[in-house]
Amino acid sequence: MIKRAVFPGSFDPITRGHENIIRRALPLFDEIIVAIGLNIEKKNYFDLNDRIRWIQMVFADCPRIKVDSYSGLTVDYCRDVSASFILRGLRTSADFEFERTVGQVNKKLYPDIETVFLLTTPDYTSINSSIVRDVYKNGGDVSIFIPDAVKLPVTGKNK
Repeated sequence: MIKRAVFPGSFDPITRGHENIIRRALPLFDEIIVAIGLNIEKKNYFDLNDRIRWIQMVFADCPRIKVDSYSGLTVDYCRDVSASFILRGLRTSADFEFERTVGQVNKKLYPDIETVFLLTTPDYTSINSSIVRDVYKNGGDVSIFIPDAVKLPVTGKNK
């Protein structure tokens, strides 16, 4: 049986923290699906196709990492792709409290799923996509926060 994990998120954009969690999780699983969740109530800043392409470029050297998108419940997606694990990164104790609750609900909805948490390494604790977007929108240099393979478009304040 393949040990398949889903790493769900918006990845708007993918950060060095995301990349670090995924690469550190590789020894634990046969395959990791980086799954971009689509939520019609949430307005994403970067185009879905760009986010997929960036993730594919970041992990071009890792054939065991796949990229996909989905809508609806994460546990339903996990069931659809025969994943037994949900991978989540934890930056803070607040992340833990939130993710623990979500993990427990997911376990109720899909008893065969296990949520696996990896702690973010200290270098990436302060990085999240919201902060990266805010810096980017205001013309700041985000290259230190995103993987080298990701080249965000140069627009307006970013020229």
